[in-house]
Amino acid sequence: MSKDKDAPKDKDDTDDLDDLERHQLALIHWQQQAMAAGEKALIIFEGRDAAGKDGSIRVVTEHLSVRSTRVIALPKPSDRQRTQWYVQRYVRHLPAAGETVIFNRSWYNRAGVERVMGFATADEIETFLRDVPAFEQMLLESGLKIVKLFLDVSKDEQAQRLLERKTDPLKVLKSSPLDEAAQLKWDDYTEARDEMLKRTHTANAPWICVKADKKKRARIAILRHLVHALAPADIAAEVDAPDPDVLFAFEPAALKDGRLER
Repeated sequence: MSKDKDAPKDKDDTDDLDDLERHQLALIHWQQQAMAAGEKALIIFEGRDAAGKDGSIRVVTEHLSVRSTRVIALPKPSDRQRTQWYVQRYVRHLPAAGETVIFNRSWYNRAGVERVMGFATADEIETFLRDVPAFEQMLLESGLKIVKLFLDVSKDEQAQRLLERKTDPLKVLKSSPLDEAAQLKWDDYTEARDEMLKRTHTANAPWICVKADKKKRARIAILRHLVHALAPADIAAEVDAPDPDVLFAFEPAALKDGRLER
């Protein structure tokens, strides 16, 4: 079962809570400014299964405006949607002025689960990897701010979290028929991740990698990064830079030096 919410907190827990609230407050200050200025923001959460995307998104959105913040987690495409331009069903959810949209998985499904599970052809995957940087550049030129986060987790930690989904009744709704493949096809997912990061990381829409075995550290690093990536300088100055041992911009060397899980 999950830890009792009402259990006494030790000093580290209190410090973590203070950090979370301070960074959440900075996000509130950013969103107030963004809403007034009519800015548009898109935050993409990708990562391995059980890497903590849901929990991180909850922390990010906890105190943001309900009316101006939307979290999008699309189900598998319908038969009709499979005949459409691949990103068409995502485009309709993009933000208007003053809005923030968070994709809990995104068009990058094509480069990840669809590739590994055989839901897309090799030609479809190649077309996506070739075209998506240009597509994102078009979005940027329209005035949209884009933050792309990839949450990475070790194989052992992933196995433990997937087991908790089966045994903790509070987490049962997180389970998916694809959970078993996360471990069985670990190497395939690693290969897919590597190619996706290398081919879709650009100067204007970079991938930001997050080592997510330690949930609290990962969430604080994500909050800090979002403030620095989205907020004006006076608001960003309120928040420390993310811990580089937890969060870093992708570079090919990270595929070999141990920063990303193999």
